Amino acid sequence: MKAGIVGLPNVGKSTLFNCLSNAKAQSANFPFCTIEPNIGVVNVPDNRLAVLEKLVNPERVLPATVDIVDIAGLVRGASKGEGLGNQFLGNIRETDAIIHVLRCFENDNIVHVDTTIDPVRDKETIDFELQLKDLESLDKKLERVKKTARTGNKEAQKELEVLEKVKTGLESAISVRAIELTEKEREEYVKPLQLLTDKPVLYVCNVDEKSAVSGNKFVDAVKDSIKNENAEIIVLAVATEADINELESFEERQLFLEDLGLEEAGASVLIRAAYKLLNQQTYFTAGVKEVRAWTINIGDTAPQAAGVIHTDFEKGFIRAEVIAYNDFVHYGSEAKVKEAGKMRVEGKEYVVKDGDVMHFRFNV
Repeated sequence: MKAGIVGLPNVGKSTLFNCLSNAKAQSANFPFCTIEPNIGVVNVPDNRLAVLEKLVNPERVLPATVDIVDIAGLVRGASKGEGLGNQFLGNIRETDAIIHVLRCFENDNIVHVDTTIDPVRDKETIDFELQLKDLESLDKKLERVKKTARTGNKEAQKELEVLEKVKTGLESAISVRAIELTEKEREEYVKPLQLLTDKPVLYVCNVDEKSAVSGNKFVDAVKDSIKNENAEIIVLAVATEADINELESFEERQLFLEDLGLEEAGASVLIRAAYKLLNQQTYFTAGVKEVRAWTINIGDTAPQAAGVIHTDFEKGFIRAEVIAYNDFVHYGSEAKVKEAGKMRVEGKEYVVKDGDVMHFRFNV
């Protein structure tokens, strides 16, 4: 699962990417400094791992990760191939969620492709290009569905009705994720099309340092523009985050954050938001060899969770021994949890909860 960072040129995408990962994407003051998409495997900040480490004292600790893709800046006309548009749109299609960076700061030293600072206009520019591409994909699908619907096929007629509704929305500049559809309509007829504006989106308002805590007029305008859209938004001073990243020690970074009035680095907030955006959650395995956070989709069952470790675990799944994270911490060890009768034995239908500490029994 990958989240792609998108936006117009010079809004702070590559600087943000550098903050999120150890990869060194170019960060320069001109458009298209990122041509090929850069992929960073980013650790998901989770304080629970440190707590489990203290209790278990394992040989190693492995956090969950999320893949972040830095995609080159889109420009007006991208849907028609302008500015390497086809390549960029293809890169977006390969991601599962979008982190849309909007420039919400003024700085005469950093050029803007449209001269003035207007994040709502910038958002609409990107939306428009993605919507045009979605219309192109939808029209091709509609041609095929219409032929089948004319034969009297009831299922095709229902699909046609839903897709026509989506097309009307797109033609009215409404992104697919914001079009009112039932869960069944979206899952059966829309999701398989992998439309660009149906992907979940997180808007990142890139502000100056003094606006990092409370935002500014640009952020307020963005919030107002997305109030009817099914989307998340966070405020981040990307250049300041880059400065924090340069500091050597954790203590120095915390002092810097405290001076700004922030409890933690915005990059950590963003990574967790991206993790959630991808519909992902964490369960743990905890033993003397390692304490590890495993990534699964929200709603996954115990066998599916076991399969993340190894496919044999899923194929030969017998049962899962489950301890709630809070119980593990309260009693201090697996043995004491067992003594207290707080370890549960769950079967194939069990839906894993975020933070479960699990041990699987299987036979292949």
